[in-house]
Amino acid sequence: MPKLNVLVSGSTGYIGIQLVKLLVKHKYVKIKYLCGNTSVGKKITYFDKSLTSKKLPKIVKFNKKYLNEIDIIFTALPNGEAQEISNYLKANNVLIDLAADFRLKKASDYLKWYKQKHKSIKNIKKSIYSLPEISKHEVKKFNIIACPGCYPTSILLPLIPLVQKKLINLKNIIIDSKSGYSGAGRSVHKKYKYQNLYESISAYGVGFHRHNSEIEQTLKKYSKKKIVFNFTPHLTPMFRGILSTIYIEVKKNVSQNEIKKVLTDYYKNDIFIKILKNNSFISTNDVINTNRCHISVCKTKNRNNFIILSIIDNLIKGGSGQGVQNMNLKFGFPLTTGLI
Repeated sequence: MPKLNVLVSGSTGYIGIQLVKLLVKHKYVKIKYLCGNTSVGKKITYFDKSLTSKKLPKIVKFNKKYLNEIDIIFTALPNGEAQEISNYLKANNVLIDLAADFRLKKASDYLKWYKQKHKSIKNIKKSIYSLPEISKHEVKKFNIIACPGCYPTSILLPLIPLVQKKLINLKNIIIDSKSGYSGAGRSVHKKYKYQNLYESISAYGVGFHRHNSEIEQTLKKYSKKKIVFNFTPHLTPMFRGILSTIYIEVKKNVSQNEIKKVLTDYYKNDIFIKILKNNSFISTNDVINTNRCHISVCKTKNRNNFIILSIIDNLIKGGSGQGVQNMNLKFGFPLTTGLI
């Protein structure tokens, strides 16, 4: 089987570098172009010494003419830039976006949350918001694939099965998420230049973080009802990983074992999701450098209240790995190719 040609735009950011690492070991693709704006002419080893493959091209500035030679375009760019690229797509191109450009199904919502006018409204309907375990049977129909954000990935995986089964109170969900600072991108070092980034924890985007939009959109899609939740993200003094602590109130007489069974049954055929024993305390260290999500259902002192713990690596399951997983689904490759 001939290899598919890949272009990675935004190849030198944290997500882009991790994506290149996964694609290098993927036996069904060839990296044809690595694109960047401020790094043109440099080798990718300048940004990560472990990427020593001589087959990797030097970084070039994106040019739409490259699309004539490309099967798959991965974009790990600032918001808005993948929209522009989507306007140049050829019939055989597949665009897999790791940013937010096609996550929201209404252009008005994109303007509200990202303060930008959408530059490719015609392509919104041609795209799919694809959390792979949830949309695995639909991905093949689309040539524009939007990968969920890192926080929503850790949150939606445990919540979607529960809202579908109508097990929880939809008016009182509290989500507390903590991420490694790589989730804020390379610019985080400038933004927190005068703060103690490496020895402190800080809340940000309280009440109005952009990921609220896709969490709400997706939960409403699967519950068919209005969802009321509070989501607070935190930046922690570690490089990578996310721990989401989700507080739920269940319907009367729903037990902890029933919640666990619903999750276990839902993900029984999904190799990257692991539902742990009840009351398991989990650490991001359990999933770092993997495409896995671990979920634990824990008791509280209050009747009908439970805490769900969910952990992922934000750069892989919350980013590049999810992109590769979607590619594998789209093209019918073995699901674990490049990911294990």
